[in-house]
Amino acid sequence: MATVKCSIPKGTRDFLPVEMARRNYIFDTIRSVFKAFAFEPIETPSLENLSTLMGKYGEEGDKLLFKVLNSGDFMDGVDFSQDYHKVAPQICERGLRYDLTVPFARFVVQHREQVQLPFRRYQLQPVWRADRPQKGRYREFYQCDADMIGSTSLLNELELVQMIDMVFGKLGVNVVVKINNRKVLAGIAEMIGAPERLVDITVAIDKLDKIGLDNVRAELVERGLSAVQVSALDPVFALAGSAEEKIAALEAMFANVEVGRQGAAELKELFGLIGAAKPRCEVELDLTLARGLNYYTGAIFEVKAKDVQIGSICGGGRYDNLTGIFGMPDVSGVGISFGADRIYDVLNELNAFPADLAQAATVLFINFGPAEQAACIGIAARLRAAGISTLIYPDAAKMKKQMDYANRKQVPFVAFVGESEMKDGTVTLKNMTDGTQQTMTVDQMIDVLK
Repeated sequence: MATVKCSIPKGTRDFLPVEMARRNYIFDTIRSVFKAFAFEPIETPSLENLSTLMGKYGEEGDKLLFKVLNSGDFMDGVDFSQDYHKVAPQICERGLRYDLTVPFARFVVQHREQVQLPFRRYQLQPVWRADRPQKGRYREFYQCDADMIGSTSLLNELELVQMIDMVFGKLGVNVVVKINNRKVLAGIAEMIGAPERLVDITVAIDKLDKIGLDNVRAELVERGLSAVQVSALDPVFALAGSAEEKIAALEAMFANVEVGRQGAAELKELFGLIGAAKPRCEVELDLTLARGLNYYTGAIFEVKAKDVQIGSICGGGRYDNLTGIFGMPDVSGVGISFGADRIYDVLNELNAFPADLAQAATVLFINFGPAEQAACIGIAARLRAAGISTLIYPDAAKMKKQMDYANRKQVPFVAFVGESEMKDGTVTLKNMTDGTQQTMTVDQMIDVLK
């Protein structure tokens, strides 16, 4: 058999035990906050029908969907001289999910008889995007989503901010939460005489942090806006001051633009709630925040780490009729997604992971031979029943080898059960940090280790 080179696709990763321990720390922290706010867990399949996914993420999002070829003779009867967009649905009926929000909307509609509205769900699962791999951007990555659906109350948006504050407070990451409203962006598009160009405007503005203002202006012109219309956006980009001052300026700017006034009113109410709640993290109104996903209709959120140069590590927003696409209109939802992989990179750069996460076992039993091993098996069973992570070295190897293994695995305690311990019904426990050791009963050992 030919030798195969060991490799994985670009944009994907293997995770070693230390990395998994750190990832689980992130997942457990986020999950604990979701539970504290009474969200309920669900899961959806990795594969969705392509008809579910296409057209929900904008033109650029559709290009990043991983499409899965049909099984069998998928080329039979297909006219490949047709346009790609006509061929693709014939040979690819399914795709890997791009995010968790659109599948959630499908889930709510499909299970409407079992779901009690308003419904609060959380979901921690991988998603896939056919993106160009680079730092902080992967083709396979986890999202940790929380959504409320069936309510238009801005209390929901406030609770999302509070959840963001709690998660990153627990993780020890200093963040800024940026907030805008898609109705404000729609008002801006109407104000400059280009309401039909809202998607083009949001897609371009969403790249502001990446490509800069001059390149955004150039892209807007390329997308069909006139130079006069692009120049009319400058006062928006130039707005400064507190959230209250920016909202007051918007109210004046939108005197004759109804959708813009609605957006400004929602921002005013939301920032009033946030002011009363007094989150520890910084919250700012960022009128250049657009978030490129087409399904957002109201408040939008993005979270940046203040001490690490990386893209957004959390984001989300309000979507008023996403379920309507699947036959259940007039059901509003709002949610956020924590990017676990980018959060991992931030914690790693800040060296903010707890030091003991890599510790797989609390105690390692040294193996002296068959009789001693048999004695250790019974004691280990009692320790495990008491919730203590316990390991017996599998071979009667040299003492140095077994002790070196304990050190490499960062096991804090080593246990010895030799002839004298077997005779007395005791165990000798060694603290690997300070080198002290003590002979004790199994019950005493359990008390020490717990």
